[in-house]
Amino acid sequence: MAMPYVIALWHQKGGVSKTTTALALAACLVEKAHPTLLLDLDPQGNLTTGLGLNPAEARHSPADLLLGNDTVSRVVCATPWPGLDIIPSNPDMVTVSRWLHVREGYEPVLRHALSRPDVAGYDFVFLDCPPMLGPITIAALTAAQLVIVPTQCEYFSVQTLGSSLKLVQLVRGRTNPGLAYRVLVTLFDLRGALHSRVLAQLQQHFAPAMFQTIIGVDSKLRESQLVGTPITLHAPHSRGTQQYRQLAEELCAYVQRPVLQTA
Repeated sequence: MAMPYVIALWHQKGGVSKTTTALALAACLVEKAHPTLLLDLDPQGNLTTGLGLNPAEARHSPADLLLGNDTVSRVVCATPWPGLDIIPSNPDMVTVSRWLHVREGYEPVLRHALSRPDVAGYDFVFLDCPPMLGPITIAALTAAQLVIVPTQCEYFSVQTLGSSLKLVQLVRGRTNPGLAYRVLVTLFDLRGALHSRVLAQLQQHFAPAMFQTIIGVDSKLRESQLVGTPITLHAPHSRGTQQYRQLAEELCAYVQRPVLQTA
């Protein structure tokens, strides 16, 4: 029985297109006939609202899985787009984020939930992590096979990249030695020299662990979230859609030949 490939999206800094990447990449994979499940682990619920759902109205959330109280098949929500499902965020995620760390043995609970037979119908599972160090993120990285770390080519984003990767190393040492990571450049602006200079520095330090695809600035990506429609349908010919389709191709090739990346 083939199980899905589990990918976490994580960066300690917010505003780096983490949720945008989860939504767009999942939509592109579904377009390629890969059934995909999204888990909104962020109490802010942006991934949930980006698919047109209201977190306040969601009966279930990943909190049910993190606490070991339920299974994926009982809490998953289908979207209007076949092949794309989500376990939305709801107010329970705020409570879980505050006290999960005092629960003994919480780290592998999500991994166990995503290893059950009821998840086998998906090819990919994406875990959209909150932009903070905490037990939810640790549980997600423990469950993942790969963590995608989106980053802008700007000072604060790159500065925080180091601490984000330190958590990856910590999880490798404690709960998930097989965890790999790939750095993804997002919100890239060709109009100035700054982003190009920072990109060169990133490539110098992280080249073996970087996606070749670079995601530029595209307002259509933000628009698609405002209307609650996947970018592949909202603006199928936009630059952002084409770039995320390219990223989906690169990801599929990587999954077939995974290489553990080290810092």
